[in-house]
Formats: sequence, C-alpha cells, structure tokens
Amino acid sequence: MDFQEIALETYERAKKKCLALLQAFLKKILKYKKVRTAFEFALEKWALAKRKYVKLQFKRRNWREKKLLRYIVKQLAAYFLVMYLFFFLIFFVNQIMLFMKQLLGKHIPLGDAMKLMFYSLPFVLAQSAPFATLTGFLMCLGRMNTDNEILIFKASGYHLGRLLLKPILVMGLLISIFSFFMNDYLLPLGTSKTRDQLRKSISKNPAMEIEARAVKRMNNTTVVFGDVKEKDVSDLLLFDLDDSGNQRVIAAGATHVDSGEYKGVSMRFEMNDATVIVLDKKKMTDFDLLKSKVMSLHLFESTVFAFERRVSPSELTSHDLGVKIREMKKNPNTIQRELNMNVLEYNKKFSLPFGSFFFAFLAMPLALLFGKVNGQTIGLVVGIFISFLYWAMMTVGIQLGYRNGFNGFILMWLPNTVVLLAALAFYFFARKK
Repeated sequence: MDFQEIALETYERAKKKCLALLQAFLKKILKYKKVRTAFEFALEKWALAKRKYVKLQFKRRNWREKKLLRYIVKQLAAYFLVMYLFFFLIFFVNQIMLFMKQLLGKHIPLGDAMKLMFYSLPFVLAQSAPFATLTGFLMCLGRMNTDNEILIFKASGYHLGRLLLKPILVMGLLISIFSFFMNDYLLPLGTSKTRDQLRKSISKNPAMEIEARAVKRMNNTTVVFGDVKEKDVSDLLLFDLDDSGNQRVIAAGATHVDSGEYKGVSMRFEMNDATVIVLDKKKMTDFDLLKSKVMSLHLFESTVFAFERRVSPSELTSHDLGVKIREMKKNPNTIQRELNMNVLEYNKKFSLPFGSFFFAFLAMPLALLFGKVNGQTIGLVVGIFISFLYWAMMTVGIQLGYRNGFNGFILMWLPNTVVLLAALAFYFFARKK
C-alpha cells in the first residue's frame, strides 16, 4: 500500500470519527430545552432566508427575462413597421397605376380621384400585413442570429420557445386580428364606397365613359363612338335589346352626351338624324324602322356600369356573408358557381389576414437555419420571395375558384397549409442542427 492510499484511508476514518463526535455532541446539547428551541429557531430562520434568496433569484431572472422580451418585441415591431410601410407603398402605387389605367383621359375631377384612392386604402392595408410580418420578422431574427444574440440567449439558459417563439406567435396573432378587422369591416365598406363614388363621378361627368373611335361594352349594350370633342360625338352606333328581347340598332349623327336628369339615369344621348331598327326575334325578316330628326336616349345605371347594383360578396362582412351562404345552400335553385364564389370570398376573409400568424410561425426556423451570415439581407430576400409565391398561390386560387368552380375552402386555405407544413419541416431541421 503506497503513501497516497494510506493518507486517503486515514482521512476517511478521521471524517467518520468527527461526524460521530459531532452527532454525539448535538444529542447531548439538544437535551436541554432552551438549546433545542434556539437550534430549531435557527433552522427555521435559515430555511426562511434560503426561500427568500431563491425567490429573489427567481425575481431577478424573471425581471431579466421580461427585459429581454421587451427588447425582442421592440425589435420585431420596428422591423414589422418598416416592412409594412414598404409593402404598403408597393400595393398603393400598384393601386394608383390601376386607377390611372382606368381613369386616364376621362377628365375625372381631382377630388373624386382622391376619394377613390382613399376608399382603396383598406385593401392596401389588409394586403400588406401578412407579407410585412414574414419579411420583417425574418430580417429581425436573421440580424439577431448573425450578431450571435440568439446564441447568447441559449448559452444563458433561456428556452428559445419561451423567449422567442412565444412573443413571435403572440405578435403574429395580434397582427392577424388587426388585418382581419381591416379585411372584414373596412374593406367591404371601402369597396362599396368606391363603387358608389365611381357611379356618382360618371353620372356627373358621363364623358368619362366616352372614347373616340372606340367600341364601349356596357353590360348588354354596345356603343360605337366616332370622333369625340369633350361631350360631343360626331356619329354614334348603339346595339341593345328592347323590353321584349328584340335586337335594337340605333344609328345617329352628331350626338351630345350629358348627365341624366332623373334618378337612376346615368347619362343622356341627345341625337340628331337618328335611325332605329328593331328586329323581331321570332321572325328575323320582320323589322321596325323609325327615323327622327332629334331623339333623346336615356341610359340607366344598370346599363352603363359593368358591375351589378346588387351587393357583391366582397362588400359583405363575414357574418353577413355566412348568413347568405346558409340561405343559398337551403335554396334548391341556387347556382353552384355563384355559391362557390361566395364560399371562396368567405374563406378569403379569414385565410389572408391569418396568414400573418402562419408567417410568424415560419419566420423563426428560417432565421435560425439561414441567418448565420448576413441574416438581415437574407431575411429580406427570402421574405420577398416567399411572399411572391404566397401571393401567386392566392391569385391562382381565386381565378380557379371563379372560373373553374373549384372548392373555395381548399383554394383559400391551401397557401396557409403549405406555409404551416414548411414551418414544421424547418423546425425539424433546426432541432437536428
């Protein structure tokens, strides 16, 4: 046996003997009531002090965690607002271009044009929120990953699910609720106001609908214009149906276009040297021929406007649209295509706003996987690319639903389902790494 083993064995024997002496001493001392009471009091105070210390440490850690949460929320909110402004400008400029294409050269008053742009703002605001959520959160988390802030959180013992994922999902849900309010209440209101304002503008200035040497389709009426100078047309040719469904052709020389004098009348044609031919639909060889030096033709709003006077699905709230769908399902004469259009619009009111929540869920694993280097720039590029794919899927889904009659529920929730599945897959890869 070497010296080290002897020393270790001696130390163990001495330790056992000291513990035995201490226990014996404590037994003798604790026999006295005052000593025992003092000892119990000391133990109680020690336990209380220990509990206070643990509680203080927990409060300090909880305070630090709340401070980190505030920091993370501020960062996410700042990036979201920047990207929200970015997408808002993109969609707003796109909306301006659409209005310019429709109204260019129609001499619409500036005040009416400004009202039309204002009424289109809910659409722009609702469209911007989901894409701003994804891109903003990706840029923020990517920057934090590049600066090793997420690594510091993990090294400090914080759980990323509680510290990062929880505020991300809560903010995504709040943004979705805000977007849903815009999409469900303000968007239908804006759509209705836009239609009413356009009708008023055309009624006040019917020359907006006149184009020189052009063919204008107005629901069931087709008008061919000659040369145009302000409100005067050199010659005019009009095709429509009369009350009996007979084909009617009106040809006129110089024509003055003016506003309607009566309620529901959009414009009035004051025609010179007019000729009216009415073809009998039952016997095409029979026709009526009328000629007049001066003739006045009134066009109703239902004739002039391409949209219908009845309320469209996009002008209803989700509650009203849901009631309408239930009534349509009970009606055996309901046209299936029309029902599917309403179902598609109903699901769109939920799927697009709550895309923000699914995008928020997707942002964290993408930032962890691809944000090691230049995370902010990569987050911007990846976010815009995914936003474009999402927007394309929604657009194609709407077209398939309206034109081909595909299931509106599946088409509108398919993009969010794809985002959710992609997020789960990226979380799996992130955990493996």
